[in-house]
Amino acid sequence: MSDSLTMVIGAGTDGQPVKQAMRLANRHGLVAGATGTGKTVTLQHLAEVFSDAGVAVFAADVKGDLCGLGAPGAPQGKVAERIAAMPWLGHQPRAYPVTLWDVAGQSGHPLRTTLSEMGPLLLGNLLALTDSQQAALYAAFKVADREGLLLLDLKDLKALLAHLKDNPQLLGEDSALMTSASTQALLRRLATLEQQGAEALFGEPALQLEDLLRLDGDGRGRIHLLDASKLVHDAPKVYATFLLWLLAELFEQLPERGDADKPVLALFFDEAHLLFNDTPKALQDRLEQVVRLIRSKGVGVYFVTQSPGDLPDTVLAQLGLRIQHGLRAFTAKEQKSLRAVADGFRPNPAFDSLAVLTELGIGEALVGTLEEKGTPAMVQRVLIAPPQSRIGPLSGAERAALIAGSPLLGRYDKPVDRESAYEMLTQRRGEPVQKADEESLADKAGEFLQSAAGQAIKSAVRQAANQLGRQLVRGLMGSLLGGKKR
Repeated sequence: MSDSLTMVIGAGTDGQPVKQAMRLANRHGLVAGATGTGKTVTLQHLAEVFSDAGVAVFAADVKGDLCGLGAPGAPQGKVAERIAAMPWLGHQPRAYPVTLWDVAGQSGHPLRTTLSEMGPLLLGNLLALTDSQQAALYAAFKVADREGLLLLDLKDLKALLAHLKDNPQLLGEDSALMTSASTQALLRRLATLEQQGAEALFGEPALQLEDLLRLDGDGRGRIHLLDASKLVHDAPKVYATFLLWLLAELFEQLPERGDADKPVLALFFDEAHLLFNDTPKALQDRLEQVVRLIRSKGVGVYFVTQSPGDLPDTVLAQLGLRIQHGLRAFTAKEQKSLRAVADGFRPNPAFDSLAVLTELGIGEALVGTLEEKGTPAMVQRVLIAPPQSRIGPLSGAERAALIAGSPLLGRYDKPVDRESAYEMLTQRRGEPVQKADEESLADKAGEFLQSAAGQAIKSAVRQAANQLGRQLVRGLMGSLLGGKKR
């Protein structure tokens, strides 16, 4: 469908392929359009294009349909007709290498990070804290970083807050920030988070970036799908905050790549407006900065939403590839928004973009690509190329088979609860540690630490815990870095 040097989007009105150089794919992109216009199938096609080019993909599967990537397609009807109209596609129904993830661990590998890795800025956004509560959280993390108290899960943070309440002298000059009211407020927010099922997001084994970037055996990029069908509705803040953390981790941990022939990873953020809704200005400013800078690390970020107006102008200005499916405009406000969308493309004298926006059929879009020098090309009316994999979800049995055959099977599926802030502070009080599971923590930790990833984490965390009096270095969005501030 595309080689490693180009990404084919579909066919223009002349029947010829509309494409963009793969080396420009790190300039980010947008897939927008009203419900039912074909955004999900477009996303599926783009994921295949990246995979075929040897680029790893991470996408949020909001509707549960994207998992069809793991099975070969069976084109018929209008899909078959479109394939026949694009003989240059070389369309061959086939499955793609898919890894399924699920924060709850039910429909995919459990997806976790730790509180220490996430940091106070993103956690404060997740908890929707006030300025004073955010300051208190920063003070708590500062003590944890300084004293080597690992914050792996929610019970670690609750134990730390209780410890600081009883020992305010540990806060030093920050003691005024940690009032009784702020401590109680933080504990209430954490309890609410637990009720939303977010507790499963925090703990170990934590996601390792190298597992996202590893190619499949045939050289194709693996497509990692986060099952967000329930998460995005039941806990949208958890969904958004995890994606922000992933973006921050990639930015902080990946090396500079300079100009390359293709990215190393393409990120697709569906329901992208959730990343910016009710986001504190400080975090939004840093997010916009990360989006601008992360392309030099070889990461392309693609926002999927109903309208470009869902994204800040400063983010929109950074997006290269734009795929705009049909929009509806019934009110004066919607018509104004429609005009803004049309004005966002480089005009094409062959048609009126504003008029075409309301005429587009399912699977049809206005597409703005980048020319070889990185400048916007004239907008084109495009029939999006159909995916080679199945359009529609996998069955329960097919999902189970995909998980059972995953190269990551056994790496993340069993939780580990080793010594961290909760256990350390409990022992300081001379109380017995309550084990979360019947199986001993030592046995679970031992099995986990047999893996190479586990050994790396063990070494890094032990080093961090032993650096008493040295504050851990945190990055632009508050995530934990590998180095230490001397």
